Amino acid sequence: MAGAWLILPTYNEAVNVEPFVRAVLPELAEAAADHRILIVDDNSPDGTGRIADRLASELEAVEVLHRKQKEGLGVAYLAGFRRALESGADLILEMDSDFSHSPADIPRLIRAAEQADLVLGSRYVPGGGVTDWGILRRALSRGGSLYARLVLHVKVHDLTGGFKCFRREVLEALDLGSIHAEGYGFQIELTYRTLRAGFRVEEIPIVFRERQAGLSKMTARIALEAVWKVPALRLRRGV
Repeated sequence: MAGAWLILPTYNEAVNVEPFVRAVLPELAEAAADHRILIVDDNSPDGTGRIADRLASELEAVEVLHRKQKEGLGVAYLAGFRRALESGADLILEMDSDFSHSPADIPRLIRAAEQADLVLGSRYVPGGGVTDWGILRRALSRGGSLYARLVLHVKVHDLTGGFKCFRREVLEALDLGSIHAEGYGFQIELTYRTLRAGFRVEEIPIVFRERQAGLSKMTARIALEAVWKVPALRLRRGV
């Protein structure tokens, strides 16, 4: 399938961005003849943006969107989605740029998008899983997905995951300008809105691995936001 764009938000990922982009490109090329990687950098002080610019100068399929300041994962993704849609992308993918999500899974998500409008790389369906996490973090992650699933009355098992492949029709149908959540809340809201709009959502198993280099951007505030965001989604009309 042509026209696949991978959106990679970055903030202080200097240690990861080049090896990750070089690992992703052949997988993306295998699945989509027309493909592009869009790095969305929030003015990283560690030089991530400069590395991204060099990659874009060396690799035809890489593009960089520079943002003036750090405004959060959700805002960065939305900026990337808009750029991809404006450029005619048929499929828009999102994933972490720190090897937590395996580049080798990209072709599976793109193939699954032939039959689904939104494909989720899921840790919590048979065949999926998580490595390198302790018992407490596993419990919090599973519990968060279960909580959202029960409150929202949906069948999706991994609502907080960030490895997704959208058909352009989905993002065109959603009111992206009204989405303000970050992190887990952002991922939950995107999937919930997709379901509410009547699109087909499919989960395929992936194994999530803890980042091996760099620091996580997840904070307690972002995690707590998802707690109140979930019931708020149920109460809002038109979402």
